[in-house]
Amino acid sequence: MNDLRLQRFLSQAGVAARRKSELLITAGRVRVNGKVVTELGTKVDALRDHVEVDGKRVEAQRKYYYLLNKPKGFVTTVSDPQGRPTVMDLVPALPVQIRPVGRLDYYTEGVLLLTNDGELQDALLAPRGKVDKTYHAKFRGEVPMADVEKLRAGVRITEADGRTVTTLPAQVDVLRRTGVHTWLVITIREGRSRQIHRMAESLGYQVIKLARVAFAGMTYYGLKIGESRPLTVREVHDLRRMAGLDPDIDIAPTPPQLPRPARTFGREGGSESHERSSARGVAPASARESAGSARGRAARDRAPVADRGNDRGSRTRPPPRKRGPSSPSRSERGRKPDHSRRGRRPS
Repeated sequence: MNDLRLQRFLSQAGVAARRKSELLITAGRVRVNGKVVTELGTKVDALRDHVEVDGKRVEAQRKYYYLLNKPKGFVTTVSDPQGRPTVMDLVPALPVQIRPVGRLDYYTEGVLLLTNDGELQDALLAPRGKVDKTYHAKFRGEVPMADVEKLRAGVRITEADGRTVTTLPAQVDVLRRTGVHTWLVITIREGRSRQIHRMAESLGYQVIKLARVAFAGMTYYGLKIGESRPLTVREVHDLRRMAGLDPDIDIAPTPPQLPRPARTFGREGGSESHERSSARGVAPASARESAGSARGRAARDRAPVADRGNDRGSRTRPPPRKRGPSSPSRSERGRKPDHSRRGRRPS
């Protein structure tokens, strides 16, 4: 059957998430076969009915699913008014618009799912969904087991509106202690903004490095920092089953690599110029530079539990060694000794 609730059809078509689609309907911005529809629950035939939003035709889209190993220094949005690089610069150009599922902070790296399946996005982000999100967090200072137990049981944090809430119980284990820092692996099922940071701050700690290593059972295994890949059909079916959705959905095949406009970013983070990439499927120059420098330190980034030193990944050349008075210079190396000054040749 092709009959769907109107808000679900709009969500699947990539217009908006389910809740926002309901607002579009009740605001009178949706027409079905030329008539304005404001009643939620109205059913439409995805193949036969003519649906419009703000006068534009809406058609069902084939679904795309991508997994990205997000590096630091990228905004988790489709576009950024400040001209900063976004995660969209790291995925192939597609015939439809895909969006990030959830959000990772600017300085947080790790697993990020992108799709145009609005129904799946809503289910994974819903509070009742209870999707596991696993992080490797580097705390400044020593974290005793007493505080680890508090993180496990739940701590009090303050929301943006001033409300104080208690976080749900979490899985927390110690990965490594260095005497200066403590690495913890934390698995939560909530999606509160900057939750790991705020959990640490509630106990007087600071998180100085954070990486999401798993989301809804998906990991970045096989992906270097800044790389992405399409999900397999089996992975999509597993995700939809986990979210309580029908796994039978029209999944688009892996598309050819389309060119994406390159962007150059100035020192202030603003976009200075826009150039068309001459190579097919090549990420923008800014994305290649950021992802490439991160890939250059892949040995450190594959193991977040290790202390990787300088987060910027810069290489510092050691100072040259000073030659002693008896050390030969480069021009003197390999020169045959002149024994005539000594008056005789060695026996």
